[in-house]
Amino acid sequence: MQKSLFENTTFDLPQKPALRICDVACSCGLSTESPKALFYIERIDYKTAMDIVVKNHYLHRKAPCSFAFGLFCKQSKNIIGVVVYGTPSSAPLRRGICGIDEKDNVIELTRLWIKDDTPKNTESFLIGNTIGKVDKEIIVSYAEIQQGHTGIVYQATNWIYTGLSAKRTNWTIEGNDTHCQTIADKYTATEIREKYGDKFSLVDRPRKHRYVYFNCKGKRKKELLGKLKYKVEPYPKTSIDAES
Repeated sequence: MQKSLFENTTFDLPQKPALRICDVACSCGLSTESPKALFYIERIDYKTAMDIVVKNHYLHRKAPCSFAFGLFCKQSKNIIGVVVYGTPSSAPLRRGICGIDEKDNVIELTRLWIKDDTPKNTESFLIGNTIGKVDKEIIVSYAEIQQGHTGIVYQATNWIYTGLSAKRTNWTIEGNDTHCQTIADKYTATEIREKYGDKFSLVDRPRKHRYVYFNCKGKRKKELLGKLKYKVEPYPKTSIDAES
């Protein structure tokens, strides 16, 4: 049976004492040492990851989660960041990156949050040391243009830039934070209008910078690059021109 996008799909993990976010005064944020010297990474459970991203990530909502990892301060043992990987909510996206044969080999980096004032390259350290622990070979992620992001962290970790996401509209229901793709998969336009009336609306979806990473080497990486359906483009330097 297919699991809900927001159902915990990680392996059962041992229960640990409640994790605490490093407070603002944590000395790791003032250090000039490398992230490797200051932090360590451990896999964390679904509930811990979602509690942290809902509270701290700018979207303030859950995301598909198959793997989640926490970034911990060696000094305080507190968690100061998380990265989450999960099955993309869009079936057309899973088919569209490298074709239908690879649709089950796709995962998305769905959330990345790190406490402010951590040293340079901390985000790259977290991604670079977790991406190899994910069991899919094709990883996709997005940089939000509306947030002023260009995907610097993906550029620093050698992802492939494939341009902007397609121009689309989101199906939204007033007072309901269900992902737009989940709504579209469940209803036809006629059915949803009949059920929700004026609470249903179509909203233009902001375009995003799209990045792809092939989590493999050698011949297999070359094979997937040959299957890539998107055009490889130069890294963007600014967040403007979302409509281009």
